Amino acid sequence: MPLFKTRSAAVCGIDALPVDVEVDLYRSGMARDFMLVGMPDTAVRESRERIKSALMNSGFGYPNQAVTVNLAPAHVRKEGAGFDLPMALAILGAMGTFKGLDKHLAVGELSLDGAIRPVRGALSVAVCARDQRIENLILPSENAAEASVVDGVNVYGVTHLAEVVAMLHKPEAFAPVRHAPGKPSAAASESAPDFRDVRGQTTAKRGLQVAAAGGHNVLMIGPPGSGKTMLAKRFAGILPPLTFEEAIETTKIHSIAGVLPPGAGLLHTRPFRTPHHTISDAGLIGGGTGSPRPGEVSLAHNGVLFLDEFPEFPRNVLEILRQPLEDLTVTVARSNMTLCFPASFMLIAAMNPCPCGYYGDPTRECRCTPAIIQRYLGKISGPLLDRIDIQIEVPAVPYKELRSGEMAETSADMRSRAARAREIQQQRGYANARMPTRLIRKQCALDDTGERTLEMAMRRMSLSARAHDRILKVARTVADLDGSDTVAAKHIAEAIQYRSLDRNYWN
Repeated sequence: MPLFKTRSAAVCGIDALPVDVEVDLYRSGMARDFMLVGMPDTAVRESRERIKSALMNSGFGYPNQAVTVNLAPAHVRKEGAGFDLPMALAILGAMGTFKGLDKHLAVGELSLDGAIRPVRGALSVAVCARDQRIENLILPSENAAEASVVDGVNVYGVTHLAEVVAMLHKPEAFAPVRHAPGKPSAAASESAPDFRDVRGQTTAKRGLQVAAAGGHNVLMIGPPGSGKTMLAKRFAGILPPLTFEEAIETTKIHSIAGVLPPGAGLLHTRPFRTPHHTISDAGLIGGGTGSPRPGEVSLAHNGVLFLDEFPEFPRNVLEILRQPLEDLTVTVARSNMTLCFPASFMLIAAMNPCPCGYYGDPTRECRCTPAIIQRYLGKISGPLLDRIDIQIEVPAVPYKELRSGEMAETSADMRSRAARAREIQQQRGYANARMPTRLIRKQCALDDTGERTLEMAMRRMSLSARAHDRILKVARTVADLDGSDTVAAKHIAEAIQYRSLDRNYWN
């Protein structure tokens, strides 16, 4: 009774779990019977016909015996077609084609002709192989670049089942894929849209500069055509470069979601996600049928989530943003599992002040009634507004500024200042927007003038305790941009200015 075992991995959340693929061949009353156990999903159960055709079309034949395949551990649900390759190798091993594969881990989808197609989560699988101390990883060539960034594992990218068998027979004839460092994040940012293309909007640019320096969330309010979307699309270009650890985590999420470009390696630019306002709550937060998948808030991890036409999003979709904005993670609970996805992103939201867009505009008349305006603004709740540190008014650009030949400040200059401020914050161990509450009093100590300024603002604007903390964090960022060790009254005043729009419009 030939018994053979290969090793593979199952993606669960943003990590991968080791899976043993066991194959047993035995005589049965029904020749070529195929039994698959171990909690497989539909895609895994359908692998029988793919494997059979791939083996025969590759010239290896198919055993004239009953085949039992066990995917262990049995309590972990197995999803996707990535188990095709390890199951085919286990069947070949049971047929005596080669000996043990204890030092190899394999993933890959098989075509009917034996070609190997790419899979999701290759980077997570490589990390799993390293943690399990497995020396060699066999996976589709399109996934080799992203998996090769993991040290301690020999990554072999293959294109056909016959190539895998040849490599197992003569491993010395095949070289593992080596990681090729990609384009640095700062250099890649230089090719992004530049802030020098934006005429006017000095106040908005300053607010976005502060947001980039401290990792703060931003809301922009202004009439149509004032430049809100143009400003937002240039925002990612002034953020500090990704660290290697951030790049690894970001790439894992994009790989598992299946949005990593074919053949791509490590991501070197911060993600900029722009979902449409018709998105569902599962599309934004994550979930779906079967094993939950990361949503837009997780795909924006370590980057920017831009929500244009903010009030057009369904109210329930906006309200579920409150938890990830506060906790920086998303927990998706199902009856059989609970998964946690990272969601440390910067929210950039843009909206008109009313449905027609011209409420408060000095040059255009608003056609909306007060009730319509309040119903429109009421889609954004107070608790959600409290979680947005910086609120900026973006008025229409005057003609003279629009036609001015004066050169505006470049993204490179803004990025340089933001990076210097972030370096100061890294010495404290966190960006200002992520400052622990217990350290706010220590890091944001105020003098008497600053205390009076903040107290007056709290009373007149009826600000919440959360708004109080966020004002101090923004003031700390303004001070870091000035290179100041202390938070002065002028820093507090600028931070308070960024909290005034919710009182002007919503009250």
